[in-house]
Amino acid sequence: MNNILLKIKDAIKDPRSSALCIIVQARGSVPGKIGAKMIVYSDGRIEGTVGGGGIEKQAMEDALTAIHTQKPLLKEYNLQTDLGMTCGGAATIYIEPLSKPSRLYIFGAGHIGKILANYAPDMHFETYLIDWRTELFESAEHLRYQQICKPYLEAVNEIPFDRESYIVIVTPNHNMDEDILAAVGKKDVAYLGLIGSKRKIETLTKTFLKENKLTKEELDRVDMPIGIKFNAITPAEIAISILARLIDEKNNRLSF
Repeated sequence: MNNILLKIKDAIKDPRSSALCIIVQARGSVPGKIGAKMIVYSDGRIEGTVGGGGIEKQAMEDALTAIHTQKPLLKEYNLQTDLGMTCGGAATIYIEPLSKPSRLYIFGAGHIGKILANYAPDMHFETYLIDWRTELFESAEHLRYQQICKPYLEAVNEIPFDRESYIVIVTPNHNMDEDILAAVGKKDVAYLGLIGSKRKIETLTKTFLKENKLTKEELDRVDMPIGIKFNAITPAEIAISILARLIDEKNNRLSF
């Protein structure tokens, strides 16, 4: 099933999350041989096979766990005692989540947002800058990030956020910040950060709790005020503090 390796690139680009399963050891009578491969998608669909039957069903369930935790697994399956398969034997399967590029969505194309969008691709973020103000956008010819020219909430409704998504909210207006936060605050994403002064954040928190826009647990997951704390003053310095936080969050998620 070596052709499965050719499908890994497509699986990484697929909107669904996925994991690669490989039989790395086989003893006795087993339906799949060493090197057999299977890609399992988050919706339960598969490509390839590790032998079918009970072993494949259990490997699929374990692959879904690996997709959820984003941590690899090495699982040994005794076909008779563990899975009730009469053929006996045992197989060891390595299961690895197929990591997608970390996608960074920046709401607000002002000074901080634009500088952050320029820096982020160097740190391996697939970057999207979102704003409705066409005059703020540049010629896309030499840009390394993508520009989405739409009203913020329209973009929120169209973007397929997932556990590899990082969201930064740096719009020019407090009300816009709050509208976006309310719209994305319940989504299961890697990171969500909001710019603002301590007073702004305190007021926003009280309002959101009073109006039941987000729960305390959901608000606690938001990095606000955004960024690594140091004496950042200029837009470029603030953008660097935000990028430092993004790098820290991304690398911590990759640590097993």
